[in-house]
Amino acid sequence: MESLYIRVPKKAGEEVRRKLIELGAINSDLKIKSGDGFLLIPVIKPVEGYDIEKGDFEVLEKQKSPEEILGFAPAYEQVGDIAIIDRYEPDAKRIADTLLRQNRIRTVLQAETSVSGEYRTRGLTVLAGERKTETIYRENGCRYLLDVARVYFTPRLATERLRVANQVRDGDTVVDMFAGVGPFSILIAKKFPSARVIAIDKNPDAIHYLRENAKLNRVRNIEIREGDAREEVKGLLDVGHVIMNLPHSVFEFLEDALRIVKKGGIIHFYAIAHEDDLFEGILNKIEETAGRLNLRIVPLDRRVVRPYAPYQYNICLDFQVI
Repeated sequence: MESLYIRVPKKAGEEVRRKLIELGAINSDLKIKSGDGFLLIPVIKPVEGYDIEKGDFEVLEKQKSPEEILGFAPAYEQVGDIAIIDRYEPDAKRIADTLLRQNRIRTVLQAETSVSGEYRTRGLTVLAGERKTETIYRENGCRYLLDVARVYFTPRLATERLRVANQVRDGDTVVDMFAGVGPFSILIAKKFPSARVIAIDKNPDAIHYLRENAKLNRVRNIEIREGDAREEVKGLLDVGHVIMNLPHSVFEFLEDALRIVKKGGIIHFYAIAHEDDLFEGILNKIEETAGRLNLRIVPLDRRVVRPYAPYQYNICLDFQVI
């Protein structure tokens, strides 16, 4: 197909391509050509600073989406290059074969069990692609190596993790009581190099990946502790932020969090709530616990993070302790 194009040295090709995308000038339907140390980039209009030529280009074949291929939108969770299909999906094999055609998916798994147990893991079986459960997941400028069969992880909290991280400041002490592979802790440590981040988890596999992710993201201001959070926080004082992302049993650890947070410090408290009483009942229980320690809380923010089950939601309460 004939098109206008500009000729640029190969070394500058990627930089120019990005600039053309920003300008809305690149013809994304056509394939870029190369030869003699130059790239010929098809454009839809003249670009200031470049001579415009005409030539023939190969039309790119656009990849069909899974929805276009299947005739419906399949439900699945993607972590890195691994897709996970729900255990109750009756058309799982067909969905798996379709997802495997997508450029970024190399393995398709199906859940055999629900998330359960002390470490919140689930049984998984390979439906299609490479026989693996380990992947690298990218989020908010960080990379996380993890094994979806050995640790609990959900990509659905990406926005929530960034929201909490943006409340921290350099010099703060942050305790992540249930850190997993580090999506809260690593992000905060990377954004605020002068912060002190203490990441705790009981699952030895999570601790293994947490250490690897600290190296992968080149963060040095993180202290990793393996064990029960109630024991591992003993002796800590004047903590500015406490992250409590263990929604099913978070109240078991609340007194320990209240004992370490400084005056004016903030606790980010995650719980599961029924739609008939999303916040007030939980706030009352938090206030009662704080009162036993002669403390008072000031609610700062309340939010529904995501649906969890019929009539139930994963919620977050941010509150200040005074």
